[in-house]
Amino acid sequence: MNLLIRCSSVGHLMTEAVSVDESLRTPEIEAILKKKTRTDAEKALLQAAKQATLSEGAKTYIRKLVSQAIFGVDFEVSSKEMEKGLLMEGEAIALLNRVRGLSLTKNTERKENDWISGEADLFDTSARRGHDLKCPWSVATFPIAAVDCEDKLYEWQMRGYMWLWDAQEWEVNYALLSTPEHLIRYEPASMHFVDHVPEHLRLTTWKVERDATKEALMVEKIKAARVYASEVLDHFNQSHSLTP
Repeated sequence: MNLLIRCSSVGHLMTEAVSVDESLRTPEIEAILKKKTRTDAEKALLQAAKQATLSEGAKTYIRKLVSQAIFGVDFEVSSKEMEKGLLMEGEAIALLNRVRGLSLTKNTERKENDWISGEADLFDTSARRGHDLKCPWSVATFPIAAVDCEDKLYEWQMRGYMWLWDAQEWEVNYALLSTPEHLIRYEPASMHFVDHVPEHLRLTTWKVERDATKEALMVEKIKAARVYASEVLDHFNQSHSLTP
């Protein structure tokens, strides 16, 4: 199954496996696994095998992707947080532009290569820098420091964008904006109405720098994902066949 992985999904494949997949356990790998002390070359060989192995969490996610393909349904469910992000996207772009002195507009181009696809939020062509926008649900979920922004799923998503757009750096920008009243319901208004707060205090940025070794690792994981997805699909077709 020739899966083309969305940038937003890449992180689900990248979690490290606990052990080497059975299909990769050559006699040489088996011998290394039995050793208590390993040479640098043996450690590198074992690490390469683990990198080509999917974690159980990754396999669970791939089965979900195969199920979506079988039934032609996207399982992503809307939420109030997602709805706010969609409704406030234009205002978030405007806030970023004002605070940072930029003049960026919403990107509408979807790019893909042999492995991944994605549609980034913003791309600054002159600076070769991309920007992803996040609209926190409330003051309570707004990160006030870059360290609070760090998220492995987002990191791999940005790495996918850097690969597709050939950028050296990508930013994740958290823009704190007032929540539309119809979404707030029973939560305190003070957690959601923030227009009185200076704009520069309502923008926190986390930067991710490009790493070619991690792009190579993405390829290894996606190769393994395609093999596993084909196995899952074959098993589904066999186990759900009308022929006894």
